[in-house]
Amino acid sequence: MKRVILISIGILFMLSLVKGQGTDANIFGDVKSEGEHLPFVSVYLKDTKYGTMTDHSGHYMLVNLPEGEHVLVASLLGYKPVEKRVVLKAGQTLEVNFVLEEKMMSLDDVVVTGTKTFKRKTESPVIVNVLEGKTLDMIQAGTLSEGLNFQPGLRMETDCQTCNYSQLRMNGLGGGYSQILINSRPVFSPLTGLYGLEQIPSNMIERIEVVRGGGSALYGAGAIGGTVNVITKLPDYNNFSVSRNHSVINGDANDHLLNGNASLITDQRNAGLTLFASHRKRESYDHNEDGFSELPALKNNSFGFTSFLIPAPNQKIEFNFSSLYEYRRGGDSEEKPAFLAEQSEERTHNVLMGGVDYAINFNQNRSALITYVSGQKTDRDHYTGIKPDKGTPAYEEHINNPPYGVTENETFQAGVQLNHVAMEFSFGKNTFTGGTEWNYDRVNDEIEAYEYLLDQTTRNLGVFLQSDWELSRSVTLLAGLRGDKHNFVDNLIVNPRLSLLYKNNGLQLRGSWSTGFRAPQAFDADMHIAFSGGGIQRIVLAEDLKEERSQSWSASLNYDKPSEKYIWGVTLEGFYTTLDDAFVLEEAGVDPSGNSILEKRNGGGSTVKGITFELRANYNRLFQLETGLTLQKSLYDEAVKWSETLDGTTDYLRTPEDYGYYTLTYMPSGGFKASLSGVYTGSMLVPHYGLAGDAGTPETDVLYKSSPFFENNVKVSYTWDLRKQGLGLELFGGVQNMFNSYQDDFDSGKNRDSNYIYGPAKPRTFFVGVKLLSL
Repeated sequence: MKRVILISIGILFMLSLVKGQGTDANIFGDVKSEGEHLPFVSVYLKDTKYGTMTDHSGHYMLVNLPEGEHVLVASLLGYKPVEKRVVLKAGQTLEVNFVLEEKMMSLDDVVVTGTKTFKRKTESPVIVNVLEGKTLDMIQAGTLSEGLNFQPGLRMETDCQTCNYSQLRMNGLGGGYSQILINSRPVFSPLTGLYGLEQIPSNMIERIEVVRGGGSALYGAGAIGGTVNVITKLPDYNNFSVSRNHSVINGDANDHLLNGNASLITDQRNAGLTLFASHRKRESYDHNEDGFSELPALKNNSFGFTSFLIPAPNQKIEFNFSSLYEYRRGGDSEEKPAFLAEQSEERTHNVLMGGVDYAINFNQNRSALITYVSGQKTDRDHYTGIKPDKGTPAYEEHINNPPYGVTENETFQAGVQLNHVAMEFSFGKNTFTGGTEWNYDRVNDEIEAYEYLLDQTTRNLGVFLQSDWELSRSVTLLAGLRGDKHNFVDNLIVNPRLSLLYKNNGLQLRGSWSTGFRAPQAFDADMHIAFSGGGIQRIVLAEDLKEERSQSWSASLNYDKPSEKYIWGVTLEGFYTTLDDAFVLEEAGVDPSGNSILEKRNGGGSTVKGITFELRANYNRLFQLETGLTLQKSLYDEAVKWSETLDGTTDYLRTPEDYGYYTLTYMPSGGFKASLSGVYTGSMLVPHYGLAGDAGTPETDVLYKSSPFFENNVKVSYTWDLRKQGLGLELFGGVQNMFNSYQDDFDSGKNRDSNYIYGPAKPRTFFVGVKLLSL
């Protein structure tokens, strides 16, 4: 039997060779830009497995190609791809030359997040912002969390002085209102959201697509604030890079980062693999010199791959896998075991995540079927505790039964999606998208010493249907419907969405409306145990907690004006979101151990409204500016009593009414580059829990209004072109937060309120580095 199978495989292989060798239909040519030949440009027949790359002299040749009419594509990262239609005949050789134009700005990238189908940004009825991997490099963002501040309407927030857990706020809503996707799949669980944004290294990211507001409900009705889709790097041509970066935080703590990337692709372009690896080691940093850290010590090791296989011209399989390890330790006495420190948080994460997508096009490429599975598994060992005073009964209990905990978290998703293009649907083309997906998440988190147990399993079955209808060349109507059956909600919940696009000569006008809900479950911030009042503070869910409902409206104007020497554009967007039975946190006494309890309850209604302004410009590929500013107001209908000793407030806590960013890049000819960037954070209301008689904390609870912050960064680099060796060598350096705009009123001592933290994530930091890359 084995012999028969081997013979059959051999016959099929030989037949495929014979089939590919008989045409003698060939193409040759060169690729140039501004009169110079370009090496390593991908040249391939679209929707086939036939392709190659230009050599060092910028020339290419394709042989034994299939007969018929095809589209020949030339593409290179940083340049606009060019397509040419060719007719291939047996025994004939064509000469096809290309001239590529360097991209000035990413105004018309192909994106997927807005509609769950591939569309150009200017044709998407939902605004999709793109943060490219090269921008992350320009602003010296080592992790995903460091880059997300540089998008309009987004703000990264550090929420713990000891462990530095963070969350992403979109359009003024907290982290639980946003959805983080990896390659369009929601493998970020509520637990992963606590530290995961800082655990993902930037060198695994190709680009980040951002959809603000509830218009992204097809990815889950809980994405009320918006959706962030992290697209990992896919191989485009053979290359590699290795970089080493050393930072010094405010002259005191060292931060080392080592990154490596490699891409491999076959000559036929029918298979490829991209690898990444990252190692980081950061010392803890104590800003107020009280012996307790404001930045925890970190040790990270990450690696993974993204790959694809094209078994047939109309089929594609994509694989992705990542392994993330992180150890973090904050507090004091790092040389001791965590339970012997006065106050300490220690976390050890082992995270595995990955997925497989299979797509097949049929019906003359008018239909596509996509199936996918993805998941993640997190194992976490952790400690959160304050050592009681020696000689007390509590001290003996602490030594004999220290509050160590163990967390297990599993997330799984599977789905199927069908796309069909009706070319003649009433007034115009209509792309129908339908599908179903199943999501499962289980988290078991236990600290026996605190009698703390979170055992939560959520299951959600979602069904979605969407019509992307081009009524005319100028008008597109996007209508969608999603139904969700969540195991924490009694009934099926149906959420519609509508978006309308009008476009004409660089102008796009958009409007959208959508509804959504959040299930009565624990989200990321709900799983964090903080220090407060000389003990710990934790969040519990009210027994009668029910789902939160939302409605969102948005309207926007987008205009871009290109010319020979410059390009500029503006975007103005208004948003308005209402929440019914909004989730609120209110102080609810203490547990049997005397630790503070915050209860998650349903409040009344809530409204978040504001405007976002964006400006972008590029002059002659020499200077490029991108900036955004958000003005907003977030209010509860009824006052929320966050402290039992103070009156409540209708204002959202930790939510500034104005925030923004800018990036300015100088790119002269040659290898020199320079960039300025910055993040502005307006004043906000920050809760501050006190402890009477403790010198390091307030006597009573205080609602503090912070001052605004404006952190500015600079980076310069020079790359030597060692083209004869096929290499480039880059040296770079700069300063982050160069004017040291940083919080200066931290609590001190072991009884500090660890959640009293606001403003930039770190103080002034100098960095230098080197990168070796292939050209």
